[in-house]
Amino acid sequence: MGEVLSQNEIDSLLNALNTGELDVEEYKSNAAIKQIKEYDFARPSKFAKEHLRTLEIIYEHYARLVSTTLPAYLRHSCQVDVINSEAVSYSEFSNALSNPILIGIVDFAPLKGSIVMDMSVNIGYAIIDRLLGGKGDTLDKERDFSEIELTIIEKMMTILIELMVEPWKNVVELDPLLEKIETNSQFAQVISPNEVIALLTLNLKIGKVEGLINICIPFICVEAVLDKLNTKYWFSTMRKTNVEIYHDIIEKQISSAKIPLKTIFGTTTITVRDFVNIQIGDIIKLDQKVDDELDILVGDIVKFKAKPGIHDSNNAVKITSVLRREE
Repeated sequence: MGEVLSQNEIDSLLNALNTGELDVEEYKSNAAIKQIKEYDFARPSKFAKEHLRTLEIIYEHYARLVSTTLPAYLRHSCQVDVINSEAVSYSEFSNALSNPILIGIVDFAPLKGSIVMDMSVNIGYAIIDRLLGGKGDTLDKERDFSEIELTIIEKMMTILIELMVEPWKNVVELDPLLEKIETNSQFAQVISPNEVIALLTLNLKIGKVEGLINICIPFICVEAVLDKLNTKYWFSTMRKTNVEIYHDIIEKQISSAKIPLKTIFGTTTITVRDFVNIQIGDIIKLDQKVDDELDILVGDIVKFKAKPGIHDSNNAVKITSVLRREE
C-alpha cells in the first residue's frame, strides 16, 4: 500500500498552492536534500519478509477456521483466503479509510498493545441481514449502523477474534479481548501514525457478497515474540505438536479397529465327488492330531499357537505361544 492522502489533506494542499503559502521551488529544494534517519541494525524496527511469511501461515490457518466456523452461525457458505501481507506505517492504512467503517480494537494480551481488525461494511451488512433472517444481501447505499446492528457485529467480531487463539498457539498463548468497535475513521487512531504494522488482508465471501478483512499488527505488539516469527521455528514447533497429536489419534484408531481372528483345527484334501456326496454324520479325517498345537491366524498371518479345550461350556482355545515375524 503506497502513501495515500485523505481528501482533507488534498484540499489543504491545493489551497496552499493556490494562495502561495506553499512555495513549489522551495519544496523541491528541500526534497532534494537527503533525509537521514537513525537505524539500529541490532533491533530493526520493521518486519522482515520471513516474519510476514510466518504471519501469513498463521492467518492461513485462521482463514480455514473462519471458513468452517462462520457457516454454523450464518447458515450460509463462507470462504476466506489470505490475499496479501505487507509492512506499512499505520498512517498509510488509516488515511485510506472512509466513513462509515467497522474497526475492532483488540487487546492482544499477553502481548503489548492492541491490534486492529477492519471489516468491510458490505460484509457487516450481509452478516446483519443473514442473522436477522434475510438472504445475506448487502445494501446498495452505505449508511451508519444502528445500536442493535453494532451489537450483532460485536458478537460476530468477538467470535472471529477468539478464533485467533489456536493459530497463534505455537507462538504465544493469546487471550484476546475486543475492547470496542469504531465506525468513524477519526476515532480509529489507536496506533501511532508512524508505527510500522504488519497488514494482513483476507478476502471473505459470504454467498455472493465479497469484502475484505484487514488485520493490523503493530511491530511493538509482537516485538517480544519476534524470534518465534520465523519459518524454521514455526515448522519445527508445528511438526513436534502434530506428531504428538497424530500419534494419539492413530493409536486410538488402531486400538478400536476390528481384525479377523480364526483358528485352524486341521486341513485335508478330498475329491469333488466326495465333497458333493457329503451327508450329515459323515466323518472327515484331518491331518491334525488331538494333542497337536493349533494355528491362530490374525488376518492371513499365523500369530499364535494354541490348544483346543472348553471354557464356560463353550469351545475355546488356550494360547501356548506367540509367534514373532522372524519366526
